[in-house]
Amino acid sequence: MQLRHLRYFQAVAEEGSFTRAAARLHMAQPPLSRQIRQFEEELGVQLFERTTRALRLTDAGRFLLEQSRLLTVRLEEVLEGTRRLGQTQRRWFGIGFVPSTLYGFVPELIRRLRGADPLVEVGLAEMTTLPQLEALKAGRIDLGIGRILLDDPAIERRVLMTEPLMAAVPLSHPLAGLTRVSVERLAQEPFVLYPARPRPNFADHVLGLFRAAGHALQVVQEANELQTAIGLVAAGLGVSVVPASAQRLQRQDVAHVRIDADAFVSPVIVSYRKDDASPFLERALSLATALARGQAGGEGRLPFSG
Repeated sequence: MQLRHLRYFQAVAEEGSFTRAAARLHMAQPPLSRQIRQFEEELGVQLFERTTRALRLTDAGRFLLEQSRLLTVRLEEVLEGTRRLGQTQRRWFGIGFVPSTLYGFVPELIRRLRGADPLVEVGLAEMTTLPQLEALKAGRIDLGIGRILLDDPAIERRVLMTEPLMAAVPLSHPLAGLTRVSVERLAQEPFVLYPARPRPNFADHVLGLFRAAGHALQVVQEANELQTAIGLVAAGLGVSVVPASAQRLQRQDVAHVRIDADAFVSPVIVSYRKDDASPFLERALSLATALARGQAGGEGRLPFSG
């Protein structure tokens, strides 16, 4: 399949006529009809219902039209970004990040990197650790910031810090009045787990910590986002485990309680291609290391309830 096939298909589908589509594409109708036939043969499905009176999309055709529009919009964005970078001689530096890291040093890292070099454009993409590795190898990003260790021979990993994990509980919950809670006591509560997918992710890290301590969780709800999980905790569905920096959300209806177990921590990890020796990457790594060290030194000043 070639991109022109999608362009031809979209024109016919949107015009509802081979004649009008051919005029729009500045080509003759017979070659356009042949191209659409070839496209259908290649896909092995019929995209149009052809009658003497009308031209209608089949179910497969409607699906392809909807999905291909998303692809072409994204392609236009990529091409426009390519033109912009080429015209200004600016370099693209992509960062993929796990959403939960946004409550720590990562926003400051992004802010500083965006102003560090006028010839470098910093792009951002929210993604969990496993997609980060694939994006790094494909060249879609240059730096990943995640929370779980995954081995890949093409990727270098560096643990910047280990962040304490805390129990998030409803403000009216009996645990909310404690300064510390044991793993055994916490495991007795209904649990809100996040993120739900894709796996493996932070959820697997948390489940593994409880398993290592000899406890299984009663998961009553899964959420894809940290803020959603905390909102469900506030609604009384259960408790959750969150990084200490999540307290900066300052929810007034949720309390954060220290977990009485040294193992309950979460690493913050940067990932990058082993063969990437760019000066800007080295600058980003040095800055991330310094900012993470500053956050780690300040964790003790975070309030343990709120």
